Amino acid sequence: MEQKDMTSNEKQQKIIGMFDDIAPTYDLANRVLSFGIDREWRKKGCDKAFEILGRGKISQIADVACGTGDLLLYWKERAEKKGITVDSYVGIDPSRGMLEVAKEKVKFANFIEGQAQAMPLPDKACDIVSISYGIRNVMDRKTAFNEFNRVLKDDGMVVILEFSKQEKSGIVPKIVDFYMKKILPAIGGIVSKNYDAYKYLPDSIEGFLTTKMLEDELRISGFDIKYTKSFSLGISTLLVAQKSIKG
Repeated sequence: MEQKDMTSNEKQQKIIGMFDDIAPTYDLANRVLSFGIDREWRKKGCDKAFEILGRGKISQIADVACGTGDLLLYWKERAEKKGITVDSYVGIDPSRGMLEVAKEKVKFANFIEGQAQAMPLPDKACDIVSISYGIRNVMDRKTAFNEFNRVLKDDGMVVILEFSKQEKSGIVPKIVDFYMKKILPAIGGIVSKNYDAYKYLPDSIEGFLTTKMLEDELRISGFDIKYTKSFSLGISTLLVAQKSIKG
């Protein structure tokens, strides 16, 4: 058991180091690889969470694995558009390289170095917890989901955007698979000068969960699934879940 834990920790540290390395080019690579469509995916996640939560005033939104802070920008933009008051925003990420970029880009948020499995926040501190394209890189999802539950207020929301594992039958999944395994690593490698980091992306998706499996894990951790939506031929999936009052 101790050896397994050590192996998992080493893998987690390797992933963090990889994100440190690609931090300076991360935003550019995202825009190029998604053709800019990821902006709409993020806006949809924010809007749907605000809609389901139904509050005009929010004390805190925490973005976990916040990277360069992209999603925090959308949280603020969408809240202002809807006339929702948010007292504070916090970004949490284990990568110092990513946080350095985020602090320069997002001046209205507080940033903390930390991991999803051990969130540096008090119990019931947040109305919303989000994680975009980061839960796939968390080695211990069960602990992370329990942490999300812990820091959320009663009936608070968790918003997950992620690349989910594809079913392989049919022509469309094959096209998506070709893009993710062949085109994406090549372009990502050119932009970031780190081919291995973008080769890791499709490999990590292949070893990840289907959307249903992710929903099941959230339910076990005390969440009710409120909204699920796939984007762009199933490449990206949005999950919005609410902390169960009974949980």
